[in-house]
Amino acid sequence: MKVISVNIGEKRTINYKGKIIETGIFKSPVETPIFLGEEDVVNDAVIDRRYHGGMNKAVYAYSKNHYAYWKEIYPELDWKFGMFGENLTISDLDETEIHIGNQYKLGDAIIEVTQPREPCFKLGLVFKTQKILKQFWNSTMCGIYFKVLQTGNVSVNDGLILIKNCENAPTIAEVYETKK
Repeated sequence: MKVISVNIGEKRTINYKGKIIETGIFKSPVETPIFLGEEDVVNDAVIDRRYHGGMNKAVYAYSKNHYAYWKEIYPELDWKFGMFGENLTISDLDETEIHIGNQYKLGDAIIEVTQPREPCFKLGLVFKTQKILKQFWNSTMCGIYFKVLQTGNVSVNDGLILIKNCENAPTIAEVYETKK
């Protein structure tokens, strides 16, 4: 597993069904390393800290491998990494094989798997339809939230190196299934 893209977003204000909302879900790839802080990625907009950021959701990763599946369903979109609001797009990231509590060395940082992502209506803003929410829930392609145990820079091509395996803990996909 290695980092294919590092992504950050700025705060956007959007009119959604007559209500003004703020979001940081619209992320784009950046050429420079990103810094994983204790509660978020530095310079990445985190708007609603009840659901994003914080110790257990400091960084969100999504698998590059999942993109092909979604592109078939939504070919009309302008596809780029960061579409799912992820800070890290990682090759071969598989929720059915990664366990809660696993720890990884990634660039200068050490991160720990905490939980799957639960989609909200803001993902529908990116995909221009709220149908994506049910489709997302009906898959195991939820992505992974990490806690940052050691802050540091992460760059494209950095490898995700397993340093602690919690194989007796549930996988991200197993936890995600219980939340449906």
